[in-house]
Amino acid sequence: MDQSSLNGDLLQATGSQGRVAHWRNVVGFWLLGLCNNFAYVVMLSAAHDILKQQETNSTLPTPPSVISLSQSSNSSGRYDCNPTSTAAVLLADILPTLLIKLTAPFFIHAVPYGFRVLVCIATATASFLVASFSTSVWMSILGVIFASVSSGLGELSFLSLTVYFNRCVLSGWGSGTGGAGVGGALLYSGLTQAGLTPRITLLIMLLVPVAMAISYYFLLVFPPSFPQWSSRGRVPVGGVGGATPEHRPLMEEEGHEEGLDTRGSPAVKTTGALSCTEKLVILKGLMRFIVPLAVVYFAEYFINQGLLELLFFPESALSHAEQYRWYQTLYQIGVLVSRSSLFCLKIRCVGVLSALQCVNALLLMLAVYYSFLTSVWIVFAIVLYEGLLGGAAYVNTYYYISTESGDREREFSMAAASVGDSLGIALSGAAALPTHTYFCSL
Repeated sequence: MDQSSLNGDLLQATGSQGRVAHWRNVVGFWLLGLCNNFAYVVMLSAAHDILKQQETNSTLPTPPSVISLSQSSNSSGRYDCNPTSTAAVLLADILPTLLIKLTAPFFIHAVPYGFRVLVCIATATASFLVASFSTSVWMSILGVIFASVSSGLGELSFLSLTVYFNRCVLSGWGSGTGGAGVGGALLYSGLTQAGLTPRITLLIMLLVPVAMAISYYFLLVFPPSFPQWSSRGRVPVGGVGGATPEHRPLMEEEGHEEGLDTRGSPAVKTTGALSCTEKLVILKGLMRFIVPLAVVYFAEYFINQGLLELLFFPESALSHAEQYRWYQTLYQIGVLVSRSSLFCLKIRCVGVLSALQCVNALLLMLAVYYSFLTSVWIVFAIVLYEGLLGGAAYVNTYYYISTESGDREREFSMAAASVGDSLGIALSGAAALPTHTYFCSL
């Protein structure tokens, strides 16, 4: 793609037409964020029901309202536990995503965006169909894996796609992903609690991939030279909202060590595709963003999938399954609020959010062991706060990567940094499994 052509495409829209295109893009990215994370969130919200359904060896899903605590395989123990931790569902939901995010940034530029989105739509559709008609644990897990592939490829692709638009679409994307959490968890909780079976509920969710297709192919206003169905020869340079000269540390800080001086050294190209060596240099510079994000997500998903199922309050009017689903729903409400906050608030130091999230994880692990929390409402408040921290860490990380990376490396940086949250989630799932087993053995 020609650099001057792309610059002209990005800057040509003015006046009322430009404002319409601006809001179409913001709304489009909001809907893409919503649709992309929807299947992932629904699968986590349905984790308790997926495992309970297979435990009862029934060919038809059991409505959550009639699940009895006496069905638990460990009802004689201290905790009401599923035989398989919901962390098993989490691992199936995140490992394919992690694999995609670890490898795809190095070759995905050769695959046109139009084809990537088609794959996301197809795998999201497959996830709902397979999970809804599953008759065994492995079939349910396969449905979860399809959701993971769709979410992972979509997040990586759409974050990269933002470099072709004004940076404000990042706010739309972040808010949309938060909306997916609330929409997915609330809709699943509401429909199942109203009496619909998990199978019917998951089939209703098939409207989501349709909405993704409409949002991407018909709502977004692409630059005329955007390479929708063909791989490009050049990365986007000088887009709207591009980094100022003083905000290009990803290449500069590490470049001097490798003999890559971006301030005019002939050893470094200023146009064209990034080389593998340059990508590794950028990846090293991204560690200061990736590591704090991974820590935040490790702590919060250790809570969500390793501890929340064990925080059951029998005196509450809500059943165990209902308490677990509302934990997930309140967490997602916190995520929505904080991911939408980029419109009015920006937090530079994500490390502070990481530390606070670790405090949450430690507090709730002690609460599980010592049972000193007396009401489910206390856990509701903590989980809401947990979601606020996690959502703020996510959206601010990508905002500052966008502002502190140069035009040439921004597309790769946005894609590569997405490994941070997935790495933290995968590690949390690995830690949650033995933790769940330990507590259930008490």
